[in-house]
Amino acid sequence: MPVKAVIVGNKGNPLSINEDGGIDVTIAQHPAINEVRTALPYRSFFLNDISNDMRVDGSTTNVVFSIIADGDYDYYIKSINVEIADAGAKFNLFGALAALTNGVKFEWFRQDIGTQTIHDGLKDNLDFFRLSDQVPTIIDLSGGGADAVIVHIDLAELFGMPWGVRLRKGTTDRLSFTVRDDLSAGITTYNTIGYGIRI
Repeated sequence: MPVKAVIVGNKGNPLSINEDGGIDVTIAQHPAINEVRTALPYRSFFLNDISNDMRVDGSTTNVVFSIIADGDYDYYIKSINVEIADAGAKFNLFGALAALTNGVKFEWFRQDIGTQTIHDGLKDNLDFFRLSDQVPTIIDLSGGGADAVIVHIDLAELFGMPWGVRLRKGTTDRLSFTVRDDLSAGITTYNTIGYGIRI
């Protein structure tokens, strides 16, 4: 049997539910005060052990670069920044290498449900831009060495997850890029950084 309840605010105003089952709310003009848990800024390279240099030979043995869950904090990875610098970089190349055969795999692993493949093989510079909403641009560093492909991927916008991808504390959750081709020669710089919050 249903129980009728009335929720009243601190000024005596009752909470109302509209005919569609929604509750009208007002967005506060200031951040929440005296929160029990504080969200802290978080930034980390995707790492293979302790290295963030993704210029590796993954053609025989794949090399995985990850941000992994922590024992004490939840991580919410909201955005990813990819840098590939190489003289003569073009959209249909990987840096300035020929488009990759296998590509870099992008995955989210959750301990409870397994692996979710976000992209099964990023094979050229344009593939990275297709994960973002930015206009594809190669930064011309003429006279200064390598040209740079800088891609900002907003996971919150891409998947409609306001806080980004959650890596739950005390689990084996991880967000990973797996290099499956030989990138050990010919690319000046290749690394990836994740940004978000730690709670």
